[in-house]
Amino acid sequence: MILSDVLSAITPIKVAGSTDIDITDIQIDSRKVSTGAMFVAVAGTQVDGHTFIPKALEHGAKSIVCQVLPAELQPDVTYIQVADSEAAVGPLAHAFFGRPTGKLDLIGVTGTNGKTTIATLLYKLFRRFGYKCGLVSTVCNFIDDEAIPTDHTTPDPITLNRLLGRMADEGCRFAFMEVSSHSVAQHRIGGLNFRGGIFTNLTRDHLDYHKTFEAYRDAKKAFFDLLPKGAFAVTNADDKNGLFMTQNTRAEVKTYSLRGVADFHARILEESFEGMTLDFCGREVCVQFIGRFNVANLLAVYGAAICLGKPAEDVLIGLSTLKPVNGRFETIRSREGVTAIVDYAHTPDALDNVLATINEILKKPNQCITVCGAGGNRDKGKRPLMAQSAVRASDRVIITSDNPRFEEPQAIIDDMLAGVMSAEDKRKVISIVDRREAIRTACMMAQPGDVILIAGKGHEDYQEVQGVKHHFDDHEVVREAFGL
Repeated sequence: MILSDVLSAITPIKVAGSTDIDITDIQIDSRKVSTGAMFVAVAGTQVDGHTFIPKALEHGAKSIVCQVLPAELQPDVTYIQVADSEAAVGPLAHAFFGRPTGKLDLIGVTGTNGKTTIATLLYKLFRRFGYKCGLVSTVCNFIDDEAIPTDHTTPDPITLNRLLGRMADEGCRFAFMEVSSHSVAQHRIGGLNFRGGIFTNLTRDHLDYHKTFEAYRDAKKAFFDLLPKGAFAVTNADDKNGLFMTQNTRAEVKTYSLRGVADFHARILEESFEGMTLDFCGREVCVQFIGRFNVANLLAVYGAAICLGKPAEDVLIGLSTLKPVNGRFETIRSREGVTAIVDYAHTPDALDNVLATINEILKKPNQCITVCGAGGNRDKGKRPLMAQSAVRASDRVIITSDNPRFEEPQAIIDDMLAGVMSAEDKRKVISIVDRREAIRTACMMAQPGDVILIAGKGHEDYQEVQGVKHHFDDHEVVREAFGL
């Protein structure tokens, strides 16, 4: 692509050199630069990309985007000075990959919990309607039926735009994407044109990065502030931050609620571990999901589908056929009648929601046994809160490893145990560092009719220890323990 066409997406401070040259690629990693590429020197918090400009030139870069021009400029290279190189990457990448969000409808989903479920269900629903669709998600990315592994909830701007570009080129009509708070704060979604946005809920998470809850909240809100006129914003009126998110948006705002008046509303008529019967905007529908939090997720899906022009009857029929997303309240039953639930819940609020659902259905004197841990090198403040959530709503709790990363597992467990204060609560809790052994122990403790919640990892098929990912799948361990 001609450099001048790419640069039309930004307003440079200064351009030194010709803009009538062909750009073959765009990179923020100097190691990936090839001949003819544009290198964007991002002044990050850990590493300053400006120090890698010489390496990028050695690899054949023909244009350099930077905040500070090098002292010596090579005559056959074009230098573009910008005020914020991190903010420039997204618009530049979007232009380089053919402005894909001008060719497909992109819907973003943000919030603490529910992003993966809502984005994935929309992707499945609209494929059921006959459209080619893309998905950008924590679990896996998809270009229609082609699975593309992912490492981040929202990829870096270049990876993201390359993916969206492929979706557009291959005829996708819609793309559904999880929008993390990191992606907003780090300008990963810069330059993208969203057809709509969905807000799920907001609870404590990622404070290791954002430092304060207010900064985390404001990063989510910034996504809605960026939505253009003509877009839609579907927000959770039951969350105290729901209307705050949309107070400055130019998009058309629609609300959903299980508790009050809203554009889209629902209530549970019947519920079991097999599914629910719902009154959904005045119509009855049976779904294969469990829990109030999933009713909220389904309302968000319904609202977005209606905003995208689909008839209500078609959407309800579609919702009745959908199944839970991998690692989101997935049930596995033993031959003896024990139910294990594998869920990604890794925040205090998510644990509260899942355990509340289990206890609404569980018939006493049957017991709820919870297995949970907390991730290493992440927000330490939520660890005791997670233990408190587990103890408050469970009959027995096993505290174990999650992804310890570069921390000692026992130290993480000790942080969680600090939240268990009373002697009565302490009698409910044991700790087992080995996650496999913890799950097996829970399965051995359980009696027919009991429910085991295995929380924290959900869809993940690995455990990260000292920077190395080892294969580990909660589902596999449960089935092995159940003899399935």
